[in-house]
Amino acid sequence: MEHLDHLEHLDKDLVDELAQVARETVRDELREQGRKRRRAAVLYGASGAVALYAGAAVALAVGLAWAILLPAWAAALVTAVILGAVAGALREAGRPKRPHAPHRVAGGTAPGAPPGGLGLPYPPMPAAPPRPGVDPEAPHHRG
Repeated sequence: MEHLDHLEHLDKDLVDELAQVARETVRDELREQGRKRRRAAVLYGASGAVALYAGAAVALAVGLAWAILLPAWAAALVTAVILGAVAGALREAGRPKRPHAPHRVAGGTAPGAPPGGLGLPYPPMPAAPPRPGVDPEAPHHRG
């Protein structure tokens, strides 16, 4: 039985060693992926900064072109209005498309259904008022 105790100790050592190797392998892989992602993020950021400067150069060129026909302050103002219109159009293009809600008018009629769209907004009205002495909850029998 003593030789089995020795094997049990070896098994535990082997499991511990395998766990350590697995942890190191996973740690190294995550570190490498982090380096790649950081590099990609830096490159995306740099490309955004360069694109910003390119856009500024285009805006300057448009302003200088307008300055041929207009005073410098008017050319700058026209360029700013054009850029504002482009920015507004881009913002609208980026918004998610939603169906328009029906317009509600103060003092108008009650909606035909609740906002959730299920059921009636209030209980239905009977066709005629109840007759005196007749229980409206009693079962109806035709005679």
